[in-house]
Amino acid sequence: MKSDRQMDCEALAAELMHGAYDLHLHSNPSVFPREIDGMELVREADAAGMAGVMLKSHYEPTALRAALINKYSGCTTAKALGALVLNWPVGGLNVYAVEEAVKAGAKIIWMPTRDAANSLDFGNMDGDFFNRPGISPVGDDGKLKKEVCAIMEVVKRAGVYLATGHIRPAESVLLCQEGRKQGVNMILTHPEFSRTIVAPEVQAELGALGVLIEHNWLNVAMGSISIEDMAAHIRQAGVENSFISTDRGQKGFPSPVKELKVFIRELLKQGFTEEELDILVRKNPAAVAESRPAK
Repeated sequence: MKSDRQMDCEALAAELMHGAYDLHLHSNPSVFPREIDGMELVREADAAGMAGVMLKSHYEPTALRAALINKYSGCTTAKALGALVLNWPVGGLNVYAVEEAVKAGAKIIWMPTRDAANSLDFGNMDGDFFNRPGISPVGDDGKLKKEVCAIMEVVKRAGVYLATGHIRPAESVLLCQEGRKQGVNMILTHPEFSRTIVAPEVQAELGALGVLIEHNWLNVAMGSISIEDMAAHIRQAGVENSFISTDRGQKGFPSPVKELKVFIRELLKQGFTEEELDILVRKNPAAVAESRPAK
């Protein structure tokens, strides 16, 4: 039987799903095996009372897909959100792809993920189907490439967010530091992922610069980090500087909506308050989801 504390956490997690966002998940259609399609996903999120879900695809922009889903889903609260990942199928560090994506409504532009030089140093990820050179945002001189600076200008003008993806940890730190110097909204992507580990004290330093730190349930579920250590990392980075997401949607696993509720429940068990979870799943993600150009 479940204890009263477990039952309380279950009920409170369900309540905290109301108005929540998941800004990092995967869905069909996709060239990689996924568990659920975007329409099914946003309807499940709506049933849970969520405010939005970010459709991330490694190889295609998703803002126009999100717009089509929102037109026909019939949902009353949850919205699909779109993004762009700068892997080879969109031209890599392609400022023109970024221009199109933000015009279409994308809220996050990710640096390369599967095609990042750092990621390929670890080898192909499940489902990779072509050989390619790795992409780095940093040139031989140790500085950000001019293409990245151009992308930053577009992201800043659009008022959306630039995320680090799967680039090297040192590259991520440099990108975030330089981005914040230029007034760009920045996200440090899953610093607990085995390929992109950034120490919690560095996460805290970046958070103090105004970088949003993304913490993903997948890294806990796959054993890259314990829930206790994840909780400690969030505490050290600062709840006020962080948000949580799932990175779920892989074939054969629970849907992102179910997994977000689990993540919330487990953080409640780690002593996070309702007020803190409100920041992690509602307030900070909403800043990304509702981003728009400054007037």
